Amino acid sequence: MVRGEGGVDVAALGEMLGHAFGDASLARTAMQHASWCAEHAGAESNERLEFLGDAVLGWVVADEMYRRHPTLEEGRLSDLRKSVVNAAALAAAAERLGLGAHVRLGRGERAAGGARTPSILANALEALFGAVYLDGGAAAAHACVTRVLAGPIGESLSALASLDPKTRLQELAARRGHGAPEYELKEQGPDHAKEFRALVRVGGEVRGTGTGRSKKAAEQEAARRACEALGGA
Repeated sequence: MVRGEGGVDVAALGEMLGHAFGDASLARTAMQHASWCAEHAGAESNERLEFLGDAVLGWVVADEMYRRHPTLEEGRLSDLRKSVVNAAALAAAAERLGLGAHVRLGRGERAAGGARTPSILANALEALFGAVYLDGGAAAAHACVTRVLAGPIGESLSALASLDPKTRLQELAARRGHGAPEYELKEQGPDHAKEFRALVRVGGEVRGTGTGRSKKAAEQEAARRACEALGGA
């Protein structure tokens, strides 16, 4: 069994991630929480790697969303990215990997259940992504992130679409061979009590209308009705 300095099981981490570390010290540092470093003079915490890993993660997920969903507009792509790049999703992925058993924590943090703390798990996973990037380069990091987060990335559209009528309609229109839905918006009433009315055209025909107290609410209602009209509700 190959271990890096400090007792971190580098081979086990590499197996989790699908990446064999050439530099064991990177994997070790990624697992060192600040509370552990406070008890071990001179040890480097995983915070810098976490910073780097956060940027790597954002890039990989943005790249995947852009390539997988060529019909989605920028706002929807951002929503998809946020559904994956967030502390809850990362903590869940780290828990599935069993990462908590490998994170090095100070005595107090460990006793307080830090190995199960979502923020600690999410940060450690990001630190590992940063470590893989430094160890193997961009291609290795891309492969690692997409492997570890394959489920959340693959399920993001269906999860978002179940809550977001505009995304549902966009995908439905694309499948039917229409262009992107076109929205028209009007507002009425005084500033303190405005009401918005929206209509949406799909394939040049009005398919749904909606009203709401905000532009977004009116458009979402119009999209929901358009989905129903097109048989895609």
